[in-house]
Amino acid sequence: MSDLKKQLGLLHVFSVATGAMISSGLFILPALAFSKAGPAMIFSYLFASIMILPSVLSNAELTTAMPKAGGIYFHVERSLGSMLGLFVGLTGWFSLTLKSSFAVLGLAILVQIVLPMISPFELDSWHLKIIASLCCLGFTAINLFSVEHTSRLQNWLVFILLSILLVFICYGFVQINTKYYQGFFDKGWPAIFATSGMVFVSFGGLTKADSIAEEVKNPGRNIPLGVFLAWTVASVFYLAIVTIIVGVMPADQLSQSQLPVSHAAQNIMGIPGFVILSVAAIAAFATTANGGILSASRAPMAMARDQLLPSVVGNINKRFNTPHVSIVLTGLSMAAVIILLDLEALVKTASTIMILLFILANISVIVMRESKLQSYRPKFKSPLYPYVHIIAIVLYVILIIDMGMATLLIAVGFALFSITWYYIYIAKRASRTSAVMHIVNRITSRELKTESLEDELRNIVLERDEIIEDRFDQLVRDCEILDISYEQTADEAFHVIAELLSPRLNISPAKLYEKFLDRQEQGSTIIQPGMSIPHIIVDGENIFDILPVRCISGIKFPESEDPVKVMFVLVGSRDQRNYHLRALMTIAQISQEDKFESRWFAAKDPSDIRNLILLSKRKRQSD
Repeated sequence: MSDLKKQLGLLHVFSVATGAMISSGLFILPALAFSKAGPAMIFSYLFASIMILPSVLSNAELTTAMPKAGGIYFHVERSLGSMLGLFVGLTGWFSLTLKSSFAVLGLAILVQIVLPMISPFELDSWHLKIIASLCCLGFTAINLFSVEHTSRLQNWLVFILLSILLVFICYGFVQINTKYYQGFFDKGWPAIFATSGMVFVSFGGLTKADSIAEEVKNPGRNIPLGVFLAWTVASVFYLAIVTIIVGVMPADQLSQSQLPVSHAAQNIMGIPGFVILSVAAIAAFATTANGGILSASRAPMAMARDQLLPSVVGNINKRFNTPHVSIVLTGLSMAAVIILLDLEALVKTASTIMILLFILANISVIVMRESKLQSYRPKFKSPLYPYVHIIAIVLYVILIIDMGMATLLIAVGFALFSITWYYIYIAKRASRTSAVMHIVNRITSRELKTESLEDELRNIVLERDEIIEDRFDQLVRDCEILDISYEQTADEAFHVIAELLSPRLNISPAKLYEKFLDRQEQGSTIIQPGMSIPHIIVDGENIFDILPVRCISGIKFPESEDPVKVMFVLVGSRDQRNYHLRALMTIAQISQEDKFESRWFAAKDPSDIRNLILLSKRKRQSD
């Protein structure tokens, strides 16, 4: 296994998210939604668009903090632990697979409707499933060969799709007949709200951009911007088009239509309209299926990296730089879903699982914030925290209850499988600490003995911001860090510092202590209230070391009324004088950084202090 290349930009993020949303949820689902809620299905789509927004905000925050393959799986695993991570990984992958299968089934339905117009041959349901399965294999092959080619195809398909839909909207609004809106609320608000849960899957494609985050250049900017643009465009197009569909089609025609947008276009523009919107439908189905395999396949790969699945699942083809095993597994699973499930069951199951994932995503944001991890540094922060997340969780639970028992049983099945697999395969391998355990640690004051999530998040941020470590970073990685919990005098602190540095420098503690006292007599080392940088020169060559010191209660220096709580001790030989000056400049940049002081005092232990320094946004120096 190896890292994926960063080769996708803002347009690719927008295309993957938009193409995943404007698909079967628009070209097929309105007919089913109309049969459930009547003309008021327009409100069902509006509510679904609004209700997904908190999850858009949560996913944007989590993804900009942790732009890694696997998307929501990676976020939940790191925040809530391996068992829930496995459940989310499996269900998230299955949900994206269901949504992509829904799109491929749309392609087959289109063929079923168009074929009798040009041929006497008629297709039954099994012909439909075979065609859809063959389409799955075709898109699987495209994904196997190149992410870059896959994303280019996605860009063109989305451009064609949006262009055609814009023409349809311009023609459609002037053709609306208000008589078709009569009896708008006849089905009642409960039906409208329940239908919003069913059409929720239409907007679920937003999560697909999170899954490819590791392959996105400048993810801190491109992912939230691309996803918000996609949500805005998709919401406007959805509401405009379903409004037109209801306004140009009689109720009996709309409820029976398998391709409501194409038939609405036929009512407006005749056969040319049907043909043009059928081309748009092909583009929509293709973007969702193509982008679905691209993003869904990253979840099994991420789980294999974390040893939740066998390592072979995470293998990356060296020639094409694609996770070929995971892609093939996803494509075959899509074909199996198409063969085994009918349309309504597929839609409801996908929506239920997606809503469950969004509940966990909102919980993950709360857990990550409350864990107070120093290295959790999202480029985008969800506003109105935590109110918007709590409200979203409550609404999502109500939606799931309205979806019915059958879909819940599928989710329960995944939960039972996840628990069983965890204890059979994962428990003995699990070593990483989740963010929720950091909250437990803070409450109970228990020391964690497992692999540090803090360090992993630090490395992710360094990779995200493309920070190339310099000599100062390397010194900080290897140095001792002194964290003093009680008040001391400067002399007492220098005694402790000399003892710590002695074995590293191979100089006696007494000699080091004497040098620190001499340096103090030459002039104050306090550079600002509460901060000191004692620096001494020692005999030898190529010697340089640093010792960060924190004392919450403060170190008393005779020349200052303010106790020193931040100290950077520098020790170097004479030939390192130039670097000595550069190190002083670096420390000055770190100490002047926004929120430095609050983060310094909030750090839980020396490891947190080290990460705080390493994550500084200072300008790195070439050696």
